[in-house]
Amino acid sequence: MLHTEMQYADGDVNALTEEKSSGAQQLPSSFNLKRFLGEVNAEMKKVSWSNREELISYTCVVGIAVAIVCALIWICDTGFARLFKLILS
Repeated sequence: MLHTEMQYADGDVNALTEEKSSGAQQLPSSFNLKRFLGEVNAEMKKVSWSNREELISYTCVVGIAVAIVCALIWICDTGFARLFKLILS
């Protein structure tokens, strides 16, 4: 048997067991929305958020990459269309 422990923000330890042979996993008996949202909030405070300059820079990089890929697809599509038109006519 594989034994895994999960420690929650409030210190509660929830043990999950999993049988190797069956692959079945036992989940906690109930879902606590308040605890879940508290843990989400705690994790979101740990996130390293980008500043405005980084965000603008990364957005420009993604926009340029998308434009380049679109242009390559358009060039290939046009080339294949002309090639097939030549072959079929």
